[in-house]
Amino acid sequence: MKNILLSQRKERDRLLSQSYLPRHSTYDFNMLLVSKQIKLITGPRRCGKSTQALLMLQNENFAYLNFDDNELLSRWDENLVMGMLDEVYPGYKYLLLDEVQNIDGWDLFVSKLYRNGVNLVVTGSNARLLSSEMATALTGRYLQIEMFPFGLAEYFEWKHIAMDTDNAEVRVLLDDYLRNGGYPETLELRSLTGNYLSTLFDSIVLKDVAKRHKVRNITDLNNLSEYLISNFCNPLSFNDVAKDLGLSSVATTKKYMDYLSEPYLFFYLPRFNNKLKLMKKAPQKIYVVDNGFVTAKAFSLSENLGRLLENQVFIELLRRGYDTQASLFYYRSRNDREVDFVTRKGTRIEALIQVCYDMTAPRTAKREIDSLLECAGELKCDNLIIVTEKENRVIEKGGYRIKIIPIVQF
Repeated sequence: MKNILLSQRKERDRLLSQSYLPRHSTYDFNMLLVSKQIKLITGPRRCGKSTQALLMLQNENFAYLNFDDNELLSRWDENLVMGMLDEVYPGYKYLLLDEVQNIDGWDLFVSKLYRNGVNLVVTGSNARLLSSEMATALTGRYLQIEMFPFGLAEYFEWKHIAMDTDNAEVRVLLDDYLRNGGYPETLELRSLTGNYLSTLFDSIVLKDVAKRHKVRNITDLNNLSEYLISNFCNPLSFNDVAKDLGLSSVATTKKYMDYLSEPYLFFYLPRFNNKLKLMKKAPQKIYVVDNGFVTAKAFSLSENLGRLLENQVFIELLRRGYDTQASLFYYRSRNDREVDFVTRKGTRIEALIQVCYDMTAPRTAKREIDSLLECAGELKCDNLIIVTEKENRVIEKGGYRIKIIPIVQF
């Protein structure tokens, strides 16, 4: 066991010796580190959670346990490991537990460490498992930090290009990000992005969903994951999905869809309604954690630039802290006109956001504007935004002022 821990220490030191791009965040990581509460960093696999944890702790004396290590998992002995940590990391002040959900009874283990006064930074790739079990075992004792693949601003910073200029190079990079996404390990090897993300997608479905939940019918699960990614940005009901795929039951469909949302692979956006019962009955729109997965896995016979832009805006809203359970929705008017995103602060509708890749065609512009205005009237909201690929202007119509802004400005 000591050799395993020494090997992991070498891994930690190697990772610390590399240079990284500091991530944009709404969190103050220095303030978080001072807190005695558990720092829980969640997000999809390979998005940079471990790197962020290392950056938080790089100037501190900290111990490191990586539970993505099969050797550690196969020989796991809690008492033996904790006894040896002091030998491998003398006088450590913090303990980093990486991908902790991979050990059985992880929540009890973390709870015991917390009670013993260990200052913990924890990372994990399973949203519901981590948050629900942490809430049960450690109510009020942890702070959750959500991370995603690189955002557009981070991508431009990585490329050392100013995002606020309008030239051919910026447009090429924008198109590249729109199609290939922001997974850190793909940024310098775009020719391998499709293969890397296809493998990562399959690994998440098999390892984080099928294996964890002991799913027997892997074929149905795979078919469902590919169906969802091919229908991203579309509203779907459980009945629709079950019928289209010929799945055994609506209940099984819902269960599998819930499973696929746990590792931050898919998100389901509810339709806004003041009546919770009606909101739960309405179809939900499907979104994917990174556009690169769509390019790598979706079955499509045509370009999806409009939907790719919409998916990108959705993930950016999540980065800003909006939540599909309380503050982020889509809306459909009484006349069946739709606005892509409704953001809410408390009980107040904050903004209506429409996404349209190209509004140069008059018919397209009329359709998007009329939908936005009708929904604005019903929801009593005058903060109206249309996000486009490059258009930047203001429209005043029907007593409303609509800001049309390019994605780089948004």
